[in-house]
Amino acid sequence: MAEDGFRADWAQKDFYRVLGVKKDASAADIKKAYRRLAKENHPDSHPGDTAKHDTFKAVAEAYDVVGDPDKRTKYDELRALYGSGGGFRGGFGQGPAGAGGGFNLDDLLGDRARGGGGFGDMFGDLFGGGGRRGGGAPRPTKGSDVETTATIAFTDAIDGVTISLRLTSDSACPACSGTGGKPGTRPHVCQECEGAGYVVAGVGGAFSMNETCPGCGGRQLVYDEKCPTCSGSGRGTSARTIQARIPAGVKDGQRIRLRGKGAPGENGGPAGDLYVSVKVSGHRIFGRKDDNLTLDVPISFDEAALGAEIKIPTLGGAPVTLRLPAGTPNGRTFRVRGKGALKADGTRGDLLATVEVHVPAVLDDAARQAVEAYREATVSKPLRAGLFEEA
Repeated sequence: MAEDGFRADWAQKDFYRVLGVKKDASAADIKKAYRRLAKENHPDSHPGDTAKHDTFKAVAEAYDVVGDPDKRTKYDELRALYGSGGGFRGGFGQGPAGAGGGFNLDDLLGDRARGGGGFGDMFGDLFGGGGRRGGGAPRPTKGSDVETTATIAFTDAIDGVTISLRLTSDSACPACSGTGGKPGTRPHVCQECEGAGYVVAGVGGAFSMNETCPGCGGRQLVYDEKCPTCSGSGRGTSARTIQARIPAGVKDGQRIRLRGKGAPGENGGPAGDLYVSVKVSGHRIFGRKDDNLTLDVPISFDEAALGAEIKIPTLGGAPVTLRLPAGTPNGRTFRVRGKGALKADGTRGDLLATVEVHVPAVLDDAARQAVEAYREATVSKPLRAGLFEEA
Protein backbone atom coordinates (compact mmCIF):
# COMPACT_ATOMS: atom_id res chain seq x y z
CA MET A 1 0.00 0.00 0.00
CA ALA A 2 1.33 3.44 -0.92
CA GLU A 3 1.94 6.03 1.78
CA ASP A 4 -1.10 8.13 0.90
CA GLY A 5 -3.53 5.26 1.60
CA PHE A 6 -4.10 3.95 -1.95
CA ARG A 7 -4.87 0.21 -2.08
CA ALA A 8 -4.06 -1.26 -5.45
CA ASP A 9 -5.71 -4.58 -4.61
CA TRP A 10 -9.10 -3.02 -3.86
CA ALA A 11 -9.97 -2.94 -7.56
CA GLN A 12 -9.96 -6.74 -7.55
CA LYS A 13 -12.06 -7.14 -4.39
CA ASP A 14 -15.83 -7.70 -4.53
CA PHE A 15 -17.03 -5.92 -1.42
CA TYR A 16 -20.66 -6.71 -2.19
CA ARG A 17 -19.86 -10.41 -2.15
CA VAL A 18 -18.03 -10.00 1.17
CA LEU A 19 -21.17 -8.47 2.69
CA GLY A 20 -23.46 -10.99 0.98
CA VAL A 21 -25.55 -8.38 -0.85
CA LYS A 22 -26.27 -7.57 -4.47
CA LYS A 23 -24.54 -4.72 -6.26
CA ASP A 24 -27.80 -2.73 -6.38
CA ALA A 25 -28.56 -3.30 -2.68
CA SER A 26 -29.93 -0.32 -0.80
CA ALA A 27 -27.89 1.51 1.82
CA ALA A 28 -30.18 0.11 4.52
CA ASP A 29 -29.62 -3.48 3.33
CA ILE A 30 -25.86 -2.95 3.24
CA LYS A 31 -25.88 -1.54 6.76
CA LYS A 32 -28.05 -4.41 8.00
CA ALA A 33 -25.76 -7.01 6.45
CA TYR A 34 -22.69 -5.36 7.93
CA ARG A 35 -24.15 -5.26 11.44
CA ARG A 36 -25.15 -8.91 11.26
CA LEU A 37 -21.77 -10.10 10.00
CA ALA A 38 -19.84 -7.87 12.39
CA LYS A 39 -21.80 -9.26 15.32
CA GLU A 40 -21.34 -12.86 14.18
CA ASN A 41 -17.58 -12.49 13.72
CA HIS A 42 -16.60 -9.96 16.38
CA PRO A 43 -13.21 -10.83 17.98
CA ASP A 44 -14.58 -10.23 21.49
CA SER A 45 -17.11 -13.01 20.97
CA HIS A 46 -14.60 -15.42 19.38
CA PRO A 47 -11.24 -15.07 21.17
CA GLY A 48 -8.52 -17.03 19.44
CA ASP A 49 -10.60 -17.74 16.32
CA THR A 50 -8.33 -16.45 13.55
CA ALA A 51 -10.83 -17.19 10.78
CA LYS A 52 -13.54 -15.17 12.50
CA HIS A 53 -11.09 -12.32 13.08
CA ASP A 54 -10.10 -12.24 9.39
CA THR A 55 -13.76 -12.26 8.35
CA PHE A 56 -14.47 -9.38 10.71
CA LYS A 57 -11.64 -7.32 9.17
CA ALA A 58 -12.84 -8.06 5.63
CA VAL A 59 -16.42 -7.07 6.51
CA ALA A 60 -15.23 -3.82 8.11
CA GLU A 61 -13.10 -3.00 5.06
CA ALA A 62 -15.99 -3.67 2.68
CA TYR A 63 -18.46 -1.56 4.66
CA ASP A 64 -15.98 1.31 4.89
CA VAL A 65 -16.18 1.65 1.10
CA VAL A 66 -19.67 0.59 -0.03
CA GLY A 67 -21.27 1.92 3.16
CA ASP A 68 -20.20 5.44 2.17
CA PRO A 69 -22.28 6.86 -0.74
CA ASP A 70 -19.42 8.80 -2.33
CA LYS A 71 -16.87 6.03 -1.96
CA ARG A 72 -19.39 3.50 -3.24
CA THR A 73 -19.99 5.47 -6.45
CA LYS A 74 -16.29 5.77 -7.18
CA TYR A 75 -15.66 2.14 -6.22
CA ASP A 76 -18.33 1.03 -8.72
CA GLU A 77 -16.67 3.16 -11.41
CA LEU A 78 -13.29 1.69 -10.58
CA ARG A 79 -14.65 -1.88 -10.71
CA ALA A 80 -16.39 -1.23 -14.00
CA LEU A 81 -13.18 0.15 -15.49
CA TYR A 82 -11.16 -2.80 -14.16
CA GLY A 83 -13.58 -5.34 -15.59
CA SER A 84 -13.89 -3.68 -18.99
CA GLY A 85 -10.54 -4.51 -20.48
CA GLY A 86 -7.90 -6.72 -18.95
CA GLY A 87 -7.16 -4.82 -15.74
CA PHE A 88 -4.32 -2.43 -15.01
CA ARG A 89 -0.64 -2.86 -15.71
CA GLY A 90 1.79 -2.42 -12.86
CA GLY A 91 -0.10 -3.65 -9.83
CA PHE A 92 -3.85 -3.96 -10.54
CA GLY A 93 -3.74 -6.99 -12.81
CA GLN A 94 -1.89 -8.66 -15.63
CA GLY A 95 -3.49 -7.14 -18.70
CA PRO A 96 -2.02 -7.46 -22.19
CA ALA A 97 1.05 -5.34 -22.65
CA GLY A 98 0.25 -4.25 -26.17
CA ALA A 99 -1.92 -1.47 -27.39
CA GLY A 100 -5.36 -1.53 -25.85
CA GLY A 101 -4.26 -4.16 -23.32
CA GLY A 102 -4.82 -2.77 -19.81
CA PHE A 103 -4.09 0.63 -18.26
CA ASN A 104 -0.89 2.20 -17.06
CA LEU A 105 -1.36 3.64 -13.57
CA ASP A 106 1.14 6.44 -14.20
CA ASP A 107 -0.85 7.46 -17.28
CA LEU A 108 -4.09 7.43 -15.36
CA LEU A 109 -2.70 9.50 -12.52
CA GLY A 110 -1.20 11.89 -15.03
CA ASP A 111 -4.53 12.61 -16.74
CA ARG A 112 -4.93 15.80 -14.79
CA ALA A 113 -1.54 17.14 -15.87
CA ARG A 114 -2.64 16.71 -19.49
CA GLY A 115 -5.97 18.39 -18.87
CA GLY A 116 -7.84 15.08 -18.75
CA GLY A 117 -9.83 16.02 -15.69
CA GLY A 118 -9.10 13.77 -12.83
CA PHE A 119 -9.11 9.98 -12.79
CA GLY A 120 -6.28 10.52 -10.31
CA ASP A 121 -8.66 12.67 -8.28
CA MET A 122 -11.01 9.72 -8.04
CA PHE A 123 -8.21 7.59 -6.60
CA GLY A 124 -7.30 10.31 -4.12
CA ASP A 125 -10.87 10.82 -2.95
CA LEU A 126 -11.66 7.12 -2.71
CA PHE A 127 -8.52 5.96 -0.97
CA GLY A 128 -7.60 9.02 1.05
CA GLY A 129 -4.77 10.43 -1.10
CA GLY A 130 -5.90 14.01 -1.20
CA GLY A 131 -2.61 15.28 -2.66
CA ARG A 132 -1.99 17.05 -5.95
CA ARG A 133 -1.96 14.67 -8.91
CA GLY A 134 -0.61 16.89 -11.62
CA GLY A 135 0.02 20.37 -12.89
CA GLY A 136 -3.34 21.95 -12.08
CA ALA A 137 -3.77 24.89 -9.75
CA PRO A 138 -2.70 24.25 -6.13
CA ARG A 139 -5.56 23.30 -3.86
CA PRO A 140 -6.71 25.70 -1.14
CA THR A 141 -5.00 24.93 2.17
CA LYS A 142 -6.30 25.84 5.60
CA GLY A 143 -3.97 28.00 7.67
CA SER A 144 -2.22 26.69 10.76
CA ASP A 145 -3.82 26.87 14.18
CA VAL A 146 -2.20 29.31 16.59
CA GLU A 147 -1.96 29.03 20.37
CA THR A 148 -1.37 31.80 22.88
CA THR A 149 -1.86 32.57 26.57
CA ALA A 150 -3.74 35.52 28.06
CA THR A 151 -3.85 36.65 31.70
CA ILE A 152 -7.00 38.49 32.80
CA ALA A 153 -8.27 39.93 36.07
CA PHE A 154 -10.61 38.00 38.36
CA THR A 155 -13.51 40.38 37.72
CA ASP A 156 -12.97 40.21 33.94
CA ALA A 157 -13.27 36.43 34.10
CA ILE A 158 -16.65 36.80 35.81
CA ASP A 159 -18.03 39.56 33.56
CA GLY A 160 -16.22 38.84 30.27
CA VAL A 161 -13.73 41.14 28.55
CA THR A 162 -12.32 42.04 25.14
CA ILE A 163 -8.53 41.92 25.04
CA SER A 164 -5.83 42.74 22.49
CA LEU A 165 -3.53 39.90 21.46
CA ARG A 166 -0.26 40.27 19.58
CA LEU A 167 0.15 37.18 17.42
CA THR A 168 3.07 35.84 15.40
CA SER A 169 2.33 33.04 12.93
CA ASP A 170 3.69 31.29 9.85
CA SER A 171 2.67 32.87 6.54
CA ALA A 172 3.85 33.47 2.98
CA CYS A 173 7.12 35.36 2.80
CA PRO A 174 6.24 39.08 2.42
CA ALA A 175 9.29 39.74 0.22
CA CYS A 176 8.56 37.14 -2.49
CA SER A 177 4.83 36.56 -1.80
CA GLY A 178 5.52 32.87 -1.23
CA THR A 179 7.22 32.14 -4.58
CA GLY A 180 10.66 31.50 -3.05
CA GLY A 181 12.38 33.57 -5.78
CA LYS A 182 14.33 36.79 -5.49
CA PRO A 183 11.98 39.73 -6.14
CA GLY A 184 12.42 41.08 -9.68
CA THR A 185 13.68 37.81 -11.15
CA ARG A 186 11.73 35.68 -13.61
CA PRO A 187 10.90 32.02 -12.98
CA HIS A 188 11.27 29.13 -15.37
CA VAL A 189 9.72 25.69 -15.60
CA CYS A 190 11.20 23.16 -13.20
CA GLN A 191 13.36 20.75 -15.22
CA GLU A 192 13.13 17.97 -12.64
CA CYS A 193 9.37 17.51 -13.04
CA GLU A 194 8.99 19.38 -16.37
CA GLY A 195 6.39 21.66 -14.80
CA ALA A 196 4.11 18.91 -13.54
CA GLY A 197 4.73 19.65 -9.86
CA TYR A 198 5.24 15.95 -9.12
CA VAL A 199 7.57 13.10 -9.94
CA VAL A 200 6.82 9.40 -10.33
CA ALA A 201 8.28 7.23 -7.56
CA GLY A 202 8.31 3.43 -7.44
CA VAL A 203 6.82 1.73 -4.39
CA GLY A 204 7.68 -1.85 -5.22
CA GLY A 205 7.52 -3.97 -8.32
CA ALA A 206 5.87 -2.28 -11.29
CA PHE A 207 3.53 -0.24 -9.11
CA SER A 208 4.34 3.47 -8.81
CA MET A 209 2.80 6.63 -7.41
CA ASN A 210 3.28 10.36 -7.74
CA GLU A 211 5.16 12.44 -5.17
CA THR A 212 5.63 16.18 -4.79
CA CYS A 213 8.62 17.30 -6.81
CA PRO A 214 11.60 17.94 -4.50
CA GLY A 215 13.03 20.45 -6.95
CA CYS A 216 10.16 22.94 -6.93
CA GLY A 217 8.17 21.75 -3.93
CA GLY A 218 5.11 21.34 -6.14
CA ARG A 219 5.18 24.97 -7.32
CA GLN A 220 6.05 23.87 -10.91
CA LEU A 221 8.30 26.90 -11.31
CA VAL A 222 11.80 27.57 -9.98
CA TYR A 223 14.03 30.64 -9.69
CA ASP A 224 17.76 30.77 -10.37
CA GLU A 225 18.14 33.20 -7.46
CA LYS A 226 16.48 32.41 -4.14
CA CYS A 227 14.68 35.02 -2.13
CA PRO A 228 17.23 36.40 0.37
CA THR A 229 14.55 36.92 3.01
CA CYS A 230 13.24 33.33 3.21
CA SER A 231 16.19 31.53 1.54
CA GLY A 232 13.86 30.14 -1.11
CA SER A 233 11.38 28.47 1.26
CA GLY A 234 8.59 30.89 0.42
CA ARG A 235 7.64 30.99 4.12
CA GLY A 236 7.92 33.76 6.66
CA THR A 237 6.29 35.05 9.81
CA SER A 238 3.64 37.67 10.26
CA ALA A 239 2.85 39.72 13.35
CA ARG A 240 -0.56 41.22 13.93
CA THR A 241 -2.79 42.47 16.72
CA ILE A 242 -6.34 41.19 17.04
CA GLN A 243 -9.22 41.84 19.39
CA ALA A 244 -10.45 38.70 21.16
CA ARG A 245 -13.60 38.39 23.24
CA ILE A 246 -13.18 36.34 26.42
CA PRO A 247 -16.67 35.17 27.46
CA ALA A 248 -18.12 35.78 30.91
CA GLY A 249 -17.64 32.93 33.36
CA VAL A 250 -14.34 31.68 31.92
CA LYS A 251 -12.31 29.57 34.37
CA ASP A 252 -8.62 29.63 35.15
CA GLY A 253 -6.79 27.29 32.76
CA GLN A 254 -9.71 27.10 30.30
CA ARG A 255 -8.81 26.86 26.59
CA ILE A 256 -10.96 28.97 24.25
CA ARG A 257 -11.23 28.38 20.52
CA LEU A 258 -11.67 31.40 18.23
CA ARG A 259 -12.52 30.21 14.71
CA GLY A 260 -10.75 31.85 11.79
CA LYS A 261 -8.35 33.86 13.98
CA GLY A 262 -5.27 31.70 13.31
CA ALA A 263 -2.74 31.82 10.49
CA PRO A 264 -4.08 32.80 7.05
CA GLY A 265 -4.73 30.03 4.52
CA GLU A 266 -2.99 29.50 1.22
CA ASN A 267 -4.41 29.59 -2.29
CA GLY A 268 -7.73 30.92 -1.04
CA GLY A 269 -8.00 28.45 1.84
CA PRO A 270 -9.63 29.43 5.15
CA ALA A 271 -7.64 30.76 8.07
CA GLY A 272 -6.77 28.47 10.95
CA ASP A 273 -8.14 28.79 14.47
CA LEU A 274 -6.75 30.57 17.50
CA TYR A 275 -6.62 28.77 20.85
CA VAL A 276 -6.31 31.00 23.90
CA SER A 277 -5.32 29.47 27.24
CA VAL A 278 -6.72 31.79 29.92
CA LYS A 279 -4.99 32.46 33.21
CA VAL A 280 -7.10 34.25 35.82
CA SER A 281 -5.46 36.43 38.45
CA GLY A 282 -6.52 35.99 42.08
CA HIS A 283 -8.80 38.38 43.99
CA ARG A 284 -8.00 39.94 47.37
CA ILE A 285 -11.12 38.63 49.15
CA PHE A 286 -13.14 36.53 46.70
CA GLY A 287 -12.36 33.03 45.50
CA ARG A 288 -14.06 30.68 43.07
CA LYS A 289 -15.32 27.09 43.16
CA ASP A 290 -16.80 25.96 39.84
CA ASP A 291 -19.53 28.53 39.06
CA ASN A 292 -19.78 29.74 42.65
CA LEU A 293 -17.83 32.55 44.32
CA THR A 294 -16.44 32.07 47.82
CA LEU A 295 -15.94 34.58 50.62
CA ASP A 296 -14.51 34.26 54.15
CA VAL A 297 -16.50 36.45 56.58
CA PRO A 298 -15.05 37.29 60.03
CA ILE A 299 -17.66 37.49 62.86
CA SER A 300 -17.37 38.16 66.58
CA PHE A 301 -18.05 35.65 69.37
CA ASP A 302 -21.20 37.42 70.44
CA GLU A 303 -22.55 37.46 66.87
CA ALA A 304 -22.00 33.74 66.63
CA ALA A 305 -23.44 33.02 70.08
CA LEU A 306 -26.39 35.40 70.12
CA GLY A 307 -27.14 35.66 66.38
CA ALA A 308 -26.95 38.78 64.24
CA GLU A 309 -27.65 40.40 60.89
CA ILE A 310 -24.49 41.44 59.09
CA LYS A 311 -23.68 43.04 55.74
CA ILE A 312 -21.37 41.25 53.30
CA PRO A 313 -20.05 42.44 49.91
CA THR A 314 -20.81 40.94 46.53
CA LEU A 315 -18.54 41.09 43.47
CA GLY A 316 -19.47 44.19 41.51
CA GLY A 317 -22.87 44.54 43.17
CA ALA A 318 -24.59 45.97 46.22
CA PRO A 319 -23.96 44.43 49.66
CA VAL A 320 -26.43 41.82 50.94
CA THR A 321 -27.65 41.05 54.45
CA LEU A 322 -26.63 37.73 56.01
CA ARG A 323 -28.73 36.50 58.95
CA LEU A 324 -26.75 34.50 61.50
CA PRO A 325 -28.84 32.31 63.81
CA ALA A 326 -27.90 32.10 67.48
CA GLY A 327 -25.28 29.44 68.09
CA THR A 328 -23.68 29.68 64.62
CA PRO A 329 -20.55 27.49 64.66
CA ASN A 330 -17.21 28.58 63.30
CA GLY A 331 -16.76 27.51 59.64
CA ARG A 332 -20.45 27.37 58.72
CA THR A 333 -21.11 28.26 55.07
CA PHE A 334 -24.12 30.31 54.00
CA ARG A 335 -25.38 30.37 50.40
CA VAL A 336 -26.44 33.63 48.74
CA ARG A 337 -28.15 32.58 45.50
CA GLY A 338 -27.49 34.24 42.15
CA LYS A 339 -24.37 36.17 43.21
CA GLY A 340 -21.78 33.91 41.63
CA ALA A 341 -20.20 33.53 38.18
CA LEU A 342 -22.16 33.44 34.93
CA LYS A 343 -22.95 29.88 33.74
CA ALA A 344 -23.10 28.60 30.18
CA ASP A 345 -26.92 28.63 30.27
CA GLY A 346 -27.02 32.33 31.18
CA THR A 347 -27.86 31.85 34.87
CA ARG A 348 -25.48 32.65 37.71
CA GLY A 349 -23.92 30.53 40.40
CA ASP A 350 -24.08 31.40 44.09
CA LEU A 351 -21.96 33.21 46.65
CA LEU A 352 -20.73 30.85 49.38
CA ALA A 353 -19.98 32.86 52.54
CA THR A 354 -18.07 30.96 55.25
CA VAL A 355 -18.01 32.58 58.73
CA GLU A 356 -14.86 32.64 60.85
CA VAL A 357 -15.23 33.51 64.54
CA HIS A 358 -12.69 36.21 65.31
CA VAL A 359 -10.73 36.00 68.59
CA PRO A 360 -9.29 39.39 69.58
CA ALA A 361 -5.58 39.39 70.36
CA VAL A 362 -5.94 42.16 72.97
CA LEU A 363 -8.85 42.86 75.37
CA ASP A 364 -9.57 46.08 77.20
CA ASP A 365 -10.63 45.99 80.84
CA ALA A 366 -14.38 45.97 80.17
CA ALA A 367 -14.10 43.18 77.58
CA ARG A 368 -11.85 41.11 79.85
CA GLN A 369 -14.30 41.38 82.74
CA ALA A 370 -17.14 40.30 80.47
CA VAL A 371 -15.20 37.27 79.20
CA GLU A 372 -14.22 36.29 82.77
CA ALA A 373 -17.86 36.56 83.82
CA TYR A 374 -18.79 34.26 80.91
CA ARG A 375 -16.12 31.79 82.05
CA GLU A 376 -17.52 31.72 85.56
CA ALA A 377 -21.02 31.17 84.21
CA THR A 378 -20.00 28.16 82.10
CA VAL A 379 -17.39 26.55 84.36
CA SER A 380 -19.78 23.72 85.28
CA LYS A 381 -20.08 22.69 81.58
CA PRO A 382 -16.55 21.81 80.46
CA LEU A 383 -16.26 21.43 76.68
CA ARG A 384 -13.64 18.67 76.76
CA ALA A 385 -15.32 16.31 79.21
CA GLY A 386 -16.51 14.08 76.37
CA LEU A 387 -12.93 13.56 75.14
CA PHE A 388 -11.92 11.75 78.30
CA GLU A 389 -15.10 9.71 78.45
CA GLU A 390 -14.61 8.45 74.87
CA ALA A 391 -10.89 7.83 75.46
